[in-house]
Amino acid sequence: MNRFILGLQFHNFRHSSKIVNIFYNPLSVSSPISVWKILSIKLATNSNTRAFKDCDSESHKISAENTTTTTTWTPNATEERESAFKRTFRVLKEDLWNIRNSQINSREQRIPSEVDIAIIGGGIMGSSIAYWLKQRAPESFNLIVLERDPTYTCASTTLSVGGIRQQFSLPENIQLSLFSASFLRNIKRHLSVLDQDPPDIAFQPHGYLFLATEDGAAQMEANHKLQVELGAKIDLLSPSKLKEKFPWIRTDGIALASHGLENEGWFDPWSLLSAFKRKAISLGAQYVDGEVINFEFDKEHEKIIEESDDPYYSVNHLLVKTKTGDIKKIKFAVLIVAAGPSTGQVAKMLRIGTGPGILKPPLPVEPSFLYFFPFQSEEPDGTDLDVDYTFFNKSVWPVLAERVPAFEKIKMLSAWAGFYDYNTLDQNAIVGHHPYYNNIFFATGFSGHGIQMAPGVGRAVMELILDGSYESIDLTRFGVKRVIMNEPLLERNIV
Repeated sequence: MNRFILGLQFHNFRHSSKIVNIFYNPLSVSSPISVWKILSIKLATNSNTRAFKDCDSESHKISAENTTTTTTWTPNATEERESAFKRTFRVLKEDLWNIRNSQINSREQRIPSEVDIAIIGGGIMGSSIAYWLKQRAPESFNLIVLERDPTYTCASTTLSVGGIRQQFSLPENIQLSLFSASFLRNIKRHLSVLDQDPPDIAFQPHGYLFLATEDGAAQMEANHKLQVELGAKIDLLSPSKLKEKFPWIRTDGIALASHGLENEGWFDPWSLLSAFKRKAISLGAQYVDGEVINFEFDKEHEKIIEESDDPYYSVNHLLVKTKTGDIKKIKFAVLIVAAGPSTGQVAKMLRIGTGPGILKPPLPVEPSFLYFFPFQSEEPDGTDLDVDYTFFNKSVWPVLAERVPAFEKIKMLSAWAGFYDYNTLDQNAIVGHHPYYNNIFFATGFSGHGIQMAPGVGRAVMELILDGSYESIDLTRFGVKRVIMNEPLLERNIV
């Protein structure tokens, strides 16, 4: 029995039909390059974005069973039993640690009135940034991480598949992913905590497979040239070589393919998040359960905005609503917004999108709805599988079976949903400070790539804040300036 994961993306981007062409029809003329993860395929379609508030419902809660369906190898009975026990005890231990930490926080939730650095969002991005800042200078400043959902029931991180790849067209994305691969290989050295078991993210090494028609072959070759120059191990395949390597796939209409040979695959997102958070706390970061509901602004009479008669307003205070309903005011020197799909809402509170001048353009980040359908490739046992997913049966299944005939015999297992922090401008990261506020930094808009880029982005934000510039990977082009100037930085290999 082989197990697979299918991801379906739903969003309210105005050009949804173009996104559909990229993934839904692998051989469409308008989308000459498509992507297939080996034994894991992601397709997109049009639909209204579900309200973010609905994520508290039971249908959005990921279960322990769902978190284990990403495994695609078939163990024997002994291996399956041993790995299941090992994973169960590991997850239980992590949960007990988090419960203990939560109890300590609830008992000792002394929310500071003043901090040096405040991070909004305690998911993978916020926790990575907290780790990198504190490991660089653990005693030099105090740092808090504000997270409204400490159980991570609705977090993009824990509801993702946890994929990593280097097959991008922009050098920044390739470099970030390459660094993440190196970081994850050495995760025990980076994120181990005294008296705790070393982190185990259960990495599954399966490369991504991109397919191109004649119209996309030149772009794929250019992408491959850049990827190899930067150190990625990617193999270009002719249709005959593709068929030889993957005999189960039909090659009709395919002119070229690229396949990741190493450093690509997927891992357990919850384990990586837990490892980052645990290490950050051990270094002195404080996690606060609460939701930022507003900011307080101060009019600066001595500061003048160039080419504008509008007064300048600085911001150094945020208001957080605790789980008990209390409203606390916190003064900060530096603010980092890494709130995932909610970053756009936080930006509005900062007058971004509603203020004058360079505050006028909104931050183009909104929730993008994503379905995951685990299924298995085996004959039904004599009874029909009663699944109320007509879209899968009518629109997805036929496409899968056309490209891979073996998929004619798949059976749906279960489903879960999650969110992307979707950047409607160009589906690329937005990293750096806002030109209006010299003390407010963003790390958002990754559009599905955040979890694989978190180690590199966390290091980059740390460098920007503590060193004043990027020292390792230059992410200047990912800055907020391109949003204000409406200059998209397009990634050709978005999935």
